[in-house]
This record gives sequence, C-alpha cells and structure tokens, in this order.
Amino acid sequence: MNAIADVVVYFGWKEVVAVFVDNDYGRNGISALGDALVKKRARISYKAAFSPTASITDLDNLLVKANLLESRVFVVHVNPDSGLNIFAVAKRLGMMGSGYVWIATDWLPCFLDSLETIDSSKNDLIQGVVSLRHYTRESDLKTSFKNKESSKFNSYALYAYDSVWLLAKALDTFLISGENISFSDDPKLQENNGTTLDFTSLRIFDQGEKLLNILTATNFTGLTGEVRFDSDKNLINPAFDILNYGGSGSRRLGYWSNYSGLTIVPPESLYAMPPNNSITSQHLYSAIWPGETTVKPRGWVFPNNGKPLRIAVPYRISYPEFVTKDKGPLGAKGYCIDVFEAAVALLAYAVPHQYILYGDGLRNPSYNDLVNDVAQNKYDASVGDVTITTNRTRIVDFTQPYMESGLVVVAPVRQSKSSPWAFLMPFTWQMWGVTGIFFLLVGAVVWILEHRTNTEFRGSPRQQLITIFWFSFSTMFFSHRENTVSTLGRSVLILWLFVVLIINSSYTASLTSILTVQQLSSRIQGIDTLISSSDPIGIQDGSFAYRYLINELNVAESRLRILKSQDEYLKALEQGPSGGGVAAIVDELPYVELFLASTKCSYSTVGREFTKTGWGFAFQRDSPLSIDLSTAILQLSENGELQRIHDKWLSHEIGCSSQTTAIEDSRLSLKSFWGLFLICAIVCFVSLTVFFCRVFFQYTRYSAEDDSHHNIEQPEEPARPSRRNLRVTSFKDLMDFVDKKEVEIKEMFRRKTEDSSRRHLERSGTDLPSPSS
Repeated sequence: MNAIADVVVYFGWKEVVAVFVDNDYGRNGISALGDALVKKRARISYKAAFSPTASITDLDNLLVKANLLESRVFVVHVNPDSGLNIFAVAKRLGMMGSGYVWIATDWLPCFLDSLETIDSSKNDLIQGVVSLRHYTRESDLKTSFKNKESSKFNSYALYAYDSVWLLAKALDTFLISGENISFSDDPKLQENNGTTLDFTSLRIFDQGEKLLNILTATNFTGLTGEVRFDSDKNLINPAFDILNYGGSGSRRLGYWSNYSGLTIVPPESLYAMPPNNSITSQHLYSAIWPGETTVKPRGWVFPNNGKPLRIAVPYRISYPEFVTKDKGPLGAKGYCIDVFEAAVALLAYAVPHQYILYGDGLRNPSYNDLVNDVAQNKYDASVGDVTITTNRTRIVDFTQPYMESGLVVVAPVRQSKSSPWAFLMPFTWQMWGVTGIFFLLVGAVVWILEHRTNTEFRGSPRQQLITIFWFSFSTMFFSHRENTVSTLGRSVLILWLFVVLIINSSYTASLTSILTVQQLSSRIQGIDTLISSSDPIGIQDGSFAYRYLINELNVAESRLRILKSQDEYLKALEQGPSGGGVAAIVDELPYVELFLASTKCSYSTVGREFTKTGWGFAFQRDSPLSIDLSTAILQLSENGELQRIHDKWLSHEIGCSSQTTAIEDSRLSLKSFWGLFLICAIVCFVSLTVFFCRVFFQYTRYSAEDDSHHNIEQPEEPARPSRRNLRVTSFKDLMDFVDKKEVEIKEMFRRKTEDSSRRHLERSGTDLPSPSS
C-alpha cells in the first residue's frame, strides 16, 4: 500500500475513495493504505465497502453514492472474482470517462496474467486503469521455468513456488540439525456444539519457533529473484511494476521499490547507489487516463450532493467597506466579497456556495476563533479580511494574498513651527565642519597655485589673507571675481565648483523637506519608542495584533485598549494618555489608510511597517480550492480587475503623507558626501605635489647657478658659517624664491644664462662686442 500512496502523491492528489471487499483481506489492506496516505499528507475521504456476496445492484448503489462525493480518485482493493464487476458497473454509470482516476491493487494483474486470452469485453472495462504488479526481475531460471511449465503464471504463482522451496530448504536444514520433532495439544481448541469440525485433532508443532528462525535466515535465489529477509522478517527490497491498461494490453509506467520509490529504471540497477526517495527523484512515464486522454485528471470535483460550500464571513462593525452584512441575495458585501466572487468566476467549474455571517453584529468577531472553526470543519472556508499568520497556516490553507498588509503605528500630528535656526538643520554638524574646512582648504590651494602667476592673488599679507577667505566662500554662490590662469588652479577650481553644485542642490532639497514636513505632537516615533514607553496602546477589536504585541513584542496586556469603532479611535487619540486615551494605535495598514482618510490627515503613521503580511481566503487543510483560487487571484491582479475592485470600494480614501522618518533621518550626513570630498582632496594633493616639485626643481637650478656665480666672483673661501645659519638662510631664500612671480623667475634665469655665457667667453679670451658695434 506504500506504493499506492506514492503513486497518489506523485500525481498531486490529496484524497481517494477506497472501494474494497468487506473481509479481513479488504479491511486490512485499506487500513494499511490509510496509514500510508496519512504519512504523505493525503487521506481516504470515503470507504466504500461491500460484502463478498454483494449483487450487481449493491455495487450499483455503492458507486452511485461514491460518485456524489468530491474525490474522483478510486482505489479498488477486491477479490479477483468480483473485481471486474466494479469496473462494469462504473462504466455503465459513466464513471470510466474523462476526469476519473482508477487505481487497482495487485489483484488485477494477477487475474489478467492467469488468463490464456483477454477478450475485448474485459479489456474495454479497464481502459485507463493504473495497477500494480509484484516485480520479478528477468532471469534465465524464470525464463526456463515458464517455457517448461506455462507462460501464464502470474506473480502470485511465482512467489508461491519460491515459498515452497523456502520451506523445503528450511525443513532440510532443520532435519539435518538433528532436532527432535514433537507435537502437543492446544487447549484453546475445543469442540463447538453443533459442528462437525474436529478441532481437537489438530496439534501444535513444538519446534515451530526454531523452524521460523531457520526459515527467516534462509537465503537463496528463486524465480522471483533473491529471497532474503531483514531483521523484521520482511522480504528485502520489495518492488512493483506500475502498469497502465489501454488499447489491447498494458504498458509499464515505471517501477516502485521501498529503496528508491518511483523510477523508470529497474530497481535492481539502483541498489548499488545510495537510497534516494526525494520528490525530485520520483519519475514515471506519462499515462493514458480514462476517456483516452493524457492530461492528468484534477482528481476532484465539487460534490454533486446538493450541499453548497459553507463560507464564514466576518460580521464587521468597523470598516464595513471590506466586508459586512447585506440584505441582498448573497447576504454579504464588501471589497473582500467582490474579490472572491471575481476569482470564482474565473474557475473552470462552478462553485456553489453560501455566505454565513460570523459574529453577533455588536462587535467585530475574533478572527482566531473564525480560523479555528474552519479547521474544525464547522465551515468549509472563510472569506474576509483574514490576515495570514504563521500560527494560522499551521491549521488551515490560505490562498495567494489579495491585499498586502502590515502593522503600523498611528499617532497625532501637527504642523511644525518655524525655527530661527532651521537653515542649519539640513546638514549635521560634522557635515558643516568638513564643508567649512574644505572651503578654506580649496581657497588656500588655489592661492598657492595662482600666487606666482596671477596678480589678483598677490599683494600685502593682509590683502592676500582676505583674498583667500573671499575666494573660498564666494565659490558657494559661483560669484568669485578672481580669475584662475594656471592649469593646476583651474583643474582644482572646476572640481570644487562641481562639489559645491552638489552640496547646494542637496542643501536646498533637504531644507525644503524639513520646512514642509509635519512633526509629531507626541514623543512616539515608531514601534520601538512605543514599546519602551509605558503609555496605553489602542488595538482594533478582533485583530491579531492584540496577541502579537503580547506574545511577540512582550507588551504588557494592561497597556492595551480595545477599540471597537472609528469613533473610539478618534476619541482615544484626542484624549491622549493623560486624558484616559492612548498615545498611539497599532493596526493593519488597510484599516489605517481608511482611518486617515476619514480624519482628513489629522493623524499619521509613524515609523515603518514592522510586519509584512497579507489577507487571504482560508480553507480547510489540503483543500484543492485554495490552489485554484490562488491562480485566479493572480489572474485578477494581472488583468487589472483587482485594482478596479479596490477603486470601487476604497476610491474615496485620501492620500495622507505618512510620517515614516524623523527629522534626523532627513538631515544630510558626511557619509553621503565623503566620496566627493575624498576626490577633491586627492586632486588638491596631486596639484600641490606637482606645483612644489616644479618649484623645487626651479630653486635647485637657481641655487646651482647662484653658487657658480659666487665662486667666480669670490675665489677665496670665507670662514664657514654655522650649520644653523645656513639652514635659516636657505629656508628664507626658498620662501623668497617661492614668493617671486613666475615672470621674474624666468627673467632671472634668462639673465643668468646670458651672464654665464659672457663669462665663459671672457675666460676663453674672446671679447664681447661693444653695444655700439
């Protein structure tokens, strides 16, 4: 029966109808099947039992009753002599057509394999049936036995042959061991009055336990393959052929073994590999189902018993836009009802259903109780604003969410008062400090690069210091009047103006946001500050948020206040904690959006959504409707119908800006601009490095030529000055050299070059021509 369960689960069916003969053989087999299906999260939805002597009329009534049920997967476990009668009645009732699934246990192949020929009348009864046959591997021993005896031996006969040999080998071993053979009376066997059975003549084999141990320890290869038992006295590696009857015979869909599950290769080829029963490793060839179709049947339909689907609908008091009572034929109306009706209309089959109001109409019902009642089969489903939570998914199945949701915090808001220091708020103090330093740094760098070549950056020390400050901060408004003439100075200035442009734009945007944002009138800025406080918290009546705050966020139950209507929302927020109200309300986002719209945005959400959930339709576990409706909901979302339903019921809501971040979150910090400052600093460093290398090269050349000229004019070496005086003189000379104009340096080098040439000519005895010549 484990093989039957694996086949059922492989094709995705969750419920089967068991048709079986009401005797030990049938009852034990179906009991084992039920246990195997439960392990796979499937079940037997109905047990159709009939007596071994049942007439055709009895079978007819049995199958008519089974046909009124939901499941269309039938497992037939009967005696071979009456098995085909089941299929004959099913064919007459139209139950062998498209949409039905018939799975027979090993009785069917054994019966058919025993026949010399299968006439067309029998063959027509089993078209599309799937069955299991004990697998026996092909071998020379099996082939020679069939050729010698008969080719019409079924698997039962082969196992019976091996069983006789197994007992013979065990007896042989027992007798060789020299054990005594003795029998004894069984006191439990007594004569029954009025019977001719001579029970008292039966004897018990005293060495039976010894013989059993020998038998289970016997190991040999027979017609069915290797005969060997495990420690639990079970035959090792049992296997089955998965057969599909169609046309004039049968075809093999694959194999099943307790070692590898469903495969399309012979089981013995997998015994050398590690066992693998994972879902992805299960494979079968495609089957031909009743009705001569290769499309896998859905396996269920709505029961044709006149009973509509019982759907519980929350009888809400607050927010009736989502779902509430209606005097119309449906009995309920709202956004959730319209979504469900639209999804049902997309299904390929009819879904008769009726809405049953859940609640007394005086307050919102408990949604946890509603879900529990669905799980306990009081209702078939629940349609409404039911939030999908972890605990609820353990007892019911939900469809795809049709509405996004999540818990948020609502608090009062007011327009912020203007502050005289508001212009400082866009930047953090670190940002202001670094920006000011870079203004001065860039001004100093540009002054250094331009000082030798640009007259606008020269003058008295006081004038140059003023120029540095003026040039630095005037770049903020792109109003600097000094022109840059050097290549290095221009490169630094261009990059700095780009940085200033970014900073100005960011400052303007941040200041605009800060001056127009609404400020909270309470100190609650999100769920964290709400939990850390001791203020009362408002919760909607019936919401899952009540238990969530207590169990998950450890909020004291004494702090929670149940609010039954939107008027109570308003009153509690207006009174505040000091007036007997609440500091904030925790509720789901769809409700909050409607509430904010009705209050003309006098309140706002604070912080972010601290849960991410959704609303779905709840069904009993393993209900196939949940899968089909999930697909329908996705289709509604894709074709825009879901949005149209939303606009119909919720179009009046006003978009209220949510206070999701505090002012501190709107302030720009250094981490947003450190990349720009780093690039600017690198460019300044590289430019200064190039500049000072050039100056050092010029100074080295200048010093070398000056020393040469000094040696010529004063050949006698004077007294050596102290090392300290040389260093002071050299640094002073260097600063004087750096302070000179670039033009003066070039003119100095030109004159020195001419003087050097003239002295060289004089030393070589050549007179320089007079100026008048």
